[in-house]
Amino acid sequence: MGSRAREILGMDVDKLIELLRRAYCDEWLAYHQYWLGAKLVKGPMKDAVGAELLQHATEELLHADMVTLRIIQLGGTPPTKPSEWYTLTNCGYDAPDDPFVKTLLEQNIKGERCAINTYKELLDITKDKDPITYNTVLQILQQELEHEEDLQALLEDYELMMAAFRQG
Repeated sequence: MGSRAREILGMDVDKLIELLRRAYCDEWLAYHQYWLGAKLVKGPMKDAVGAELLQHATEELLHADMVTLRIIQLGGTPPTKPSEWYTLTNCGYDAPDDPFVKTLLEQNIKGERCAINTYKELLDITKDKDPITYNTVLQILQQELEHEEDLQALLEDYELMMAAFRQG
């Protein structure tokens, strides 16, 4: 990043890079959680849930790419070892050890809510200071909000189906 760009930003670029490095770790862990969950999912609606999880995995990988590019543009280096993901993550990792549909949906909704909070913080920090990071984060945040909505809709469908099954 050029010195004039650092002046214009008027913010702690090193702090921003550190926050982006954490988001990078979140994205890789989310990718793996979604991808593996899509392969292991069991129970009613498993095909619909698996397809949704796989789509989200693809989008989380894209988010990791977007965050990586911005870290590098700002003069930083993304974490280079997967072991760092666990120490730097904001959102953690819920292993899909229980592959039941409802459990996976609840785990991933929790993860999306954390991602939404992470990107909202980044949005607030970069607003009116760093338009490039702001626009990147805004694009990611929009998808994270859609992910939460998609997963909640699937969970609601599951709950309705189970209620109808119990009645019938």
